Amino acid sequence: MSLSHRFAAELIGTFWLVLGGCGAAVLAGAGIGTLGISLAFGLTVLTMAFAIGHISGCHLNPAVTVGLSVAGRARWGDAPVYIAAQVIGACLAAWLIGYIAGSFENIASNGVGEHSPGGFGMAQGVVTEVVMTFMFLVIILGATDRRAPPGLAPVAIGLGLTLIHLISIPVTNTSVNPARSTGPALFEGGIALQQLWLFWVFPIVGAAVAGLVWRWFEAGPAETD
Repeated sequence: MSLSHRFAAELIGTFWLVLGGCGAAVLAGAGIGTLGISLAFGLTVLTMAFAIGHISGCHLNPAVTVGLSVAGRARWGDAPVYIAAQVIGACLAAWLIGYIAGSFENIASNGVGEHSPGGFGMAQGVVTEVVMTFMFLVIILGATDRRAPPGLAPVAIGLGLTLIHLISIPVTNTSVNPARSTGPALFEGGIALQQLWLFWVFPIVGAAVAGLVWRWFEAGPAETD
């Protein structure tokens, strides 16, 4: 598949992720609660994995692109194009959510301290983002391994993201995805934009570590009888 086709797939897929996840939080959050918002994020990834997985690999997330590249599952040369598509898709979705809601003051941005839903500090937010993104990449790398049960990767990845949100929404409003954080922050501005760097640096750190761990797994000696 050409890089332009993959760019378009990543843009559409990330648009859907932010529209579905953040849109559910903003437009229906009071009615569906944390469980509903978590499911919304998981369902966006599950549906897009089936829809565009065969086109672009369905990264939808700069941290995933970096983690897969570190693990040797994606090409570093494609990473800038993928990340650009993801950020553009996220920004378009964030704008649409604000337009529908009639306000850009609160469109599900991520944060710590006074901007954390549960009032959690920076240290807790950093640890949460690193660990959750690490585990997300472990799930992705394991579920998409050629030795994994075929056809079930989207389900495992979607449910994994759901669980991650159930754990971490109170802490940072759950990023694990720099593009997802960028869209809302750019339109909200203020503290959301000031803290945006956290949600680029630490998800990418967690993803890169997972990629290195996976390379270590694959470098191990083959099992013998």
